[in-house]
Amino acid sequence: MREVAGSGGLAGETITVHIPMTFRKRGGRKLVVTPDGAEWAPRPPVDNAMVKALALAFRWRKLLDEGVHTTIEDLSRAKGVAPSHVSGIPRLTRLAPGLVEAILDGRQPGELQVDDLLRGFPLEWEGQHLLFD
Repeated sequence: MREVAGSGGLAGETITVHIPMTFRKRGGRKLVVTPDGAEWAPRPPVDNAMVKALALAFRWRKLLDEGVHTTIEDLSRAKGVAPSHVSGIPRLTRLAPGLVEAILDGRQPGELQVDDLLRGFPLEWEGQHLLFD
């Protein structure tokens, strides 16, 4: 709030300005999340954690598909990662192409994080867009 003094009849009156935004932690840093489509809003930065998770997903899916590793447990031992983590990552290859492209361009919804994707999502692309857009 700001008190405006001076002529014009505003002396002693209070003007309140509302700016729609929220704050989220991403990668240990605070991020300002603005409403999508706001002209004054800066373009969100590319979320490196999401990009890395997508890259891992496609790499691990390829290793499984080609038989380099035959099971999730085999892959988790080879990579030194918990099986629960390994089982969630390859599912990211099932994301709708539009969502993958938005993540790679930094155009994903500002509040969307890797953990949101790893919790699960519908396999139908339309359902994904309804959930994440």
